[in-house]
Amino acid sequence: MADSPLVWERPEPPERRAPSPLSRERIVRAAITLADAEGLDSVSLRKVAGALDAGPMRLYRYVDTKEELLELMVDAVYGELPAPTGPTWADVLWSIANGIRDAALRHEWFADLLGGRPHFGPATLAHTESSLAALRTAGIDDLDTMMGVLEALDLYLIGAVRKEITERRAERATGQDEREWQAKTFPYLARAFAAGHYPTLEKVIHDARHRSAAEVFELGLGYLLDGMARRLQR
Repeated sequence: MADSPLVWERPEPPERRAPSPLSRERIVRAAITLADAEGLDSVSLRKVAGALDAGPMRLYRYVDTKEELLELMVDAVYGELPAPTGPTWADVLWSIANGIRDAALRHEWFADLLGGRPHFGPATLAHTESSLAALRTAGIDDLDTMMGVLEALDLYLIGAVRKEITERRAERATGQDEREWQAKTFPYLARAFAAGHYPTLEKVIHDARHRSAAEVFELGLGYLLDGMARRLQR
């Protein structure tokens, strides 16, 4: 038996005017609105159908599974990203990184779906193509190097973006921002430091600069690009 076509290859059924018109785009936009407001766990075909005032079984004419719906949602976010650009390969990677971060801050659930197996929706493929083309234009011609720098950037983004989103969620869950949480935990740390077992950590907490999330992201990205530059020079 031949494999069934992926959602990207299946034509949509004809639009029905009553009781409410549907399309994959409307379904995906409703799912994104739901995920933005309530998180990824809130997304189900039944809830999306309710938001569209449609019966759940009607959605199955457009989307077979929740996993397909998530793929469509990811691809829609990739469609929001600007095309990577810049005169140098570092500028191109900087552009890619900040585009992904900005998208995740708009759609926090997007960070949960970064990593894992590659996504192959048309907007995602277009973003990957423009990223590779921009790197080639900026001077990286070797295909292995091209993929290597993108994969390294991807690993950084998965960690950095998820960490930032996790902190935002913690603030909402506790009602405390990072500084308020630090103030609450400091008496415990002061007692621990008084024993003299953590002198370096104590100095860091007292004297090191405490950066914003954006500053931490930019600093880490800068370290990564500097390391890439030294390796490429070799």
